[in-house]
Amino acid sequence: MGTRPECAARRGGYTARPVDSVMDRIEAMVAWLRQRRWAHLAVVNLRILIGFAFLPAGLKKILGEPFTDPGNRGPFHEFLHAFHATGHFYTFVGVVQLVAATLLMTQRFATAGAFMAVPVTGAILAFCWSTAVVPTATVVTLMFAGLVGLALWDVERWRGVLDAPDATPRAARASSPAPIDLRLWSLCGAAILVAYLATCLLSGGIYRPRGAAFDEPGFYVLMALPLFPIVTALLDRRRRAGR
Repeated sequence: MGTRPECAARRGGYTARPVDSVMDRIEAMVAWLRQRRWAHLAVVNLRILIGFAFLPAGLKKILGEPFTDPGNRGPFHEFLHAFHATGHFYTFVGVVQLVAATLLMTQRFATAGAFMAVPVTGAILAFCWSTAVVPTATVVTLMFAGLVGLALWDVERWRGVLDAPDATPRAARASSPAPIDLRLWSLCGAAILVAYLATCLLSGGIYRPRGAAFDEPGFYVLMALPLFPIVTALLDRRRRAGR
């Protein structure tokens, strides 16, 4: 006969592990957040924001453009020179970033996009802090934290992979309808993606203005992109009010 702590630690026919307790708390917190409309709005906008941040980086690699000037020296720049010189690997990372960005911005496949982006961003994070590029490392840290949060948002979809082999299969929790129109936000992400790619196509390269470029049409398109989520939020709110 087992001791009292052992008996208390048994759930569903297997011994509970510390990771189970942590995941239970995370899942409960996510379930609470999923009942709040503001949390859903934060998630869909974070997906678009991080996805958009990957677009220029991914396209630059796919087109074979270097990330830094050939004359720059130092551990950070020399690594980027070597990275660019790998050729096909450089392109492959760009494809992964572009696919992850697209998946994130579709909303429907955002979970897959987050899991694709987490290891890529984690590698960039380690590289930036190792080379003491503090401003870039800080931004990448925030992106990485956001991606981890996006992955945890859909914890119910993948938690089973962390269960013990002898664990009882989890019963699917009844999910309530999202308090936002995900189809509308999917269209918003697609519109931003198309608008940026069209701007790059018309400008003949990756469009990343270093400052105010009032003589370039692409600059106005770029400045108008933040209006897309604002308009989408207003339309979403109007649709909810009309129901």
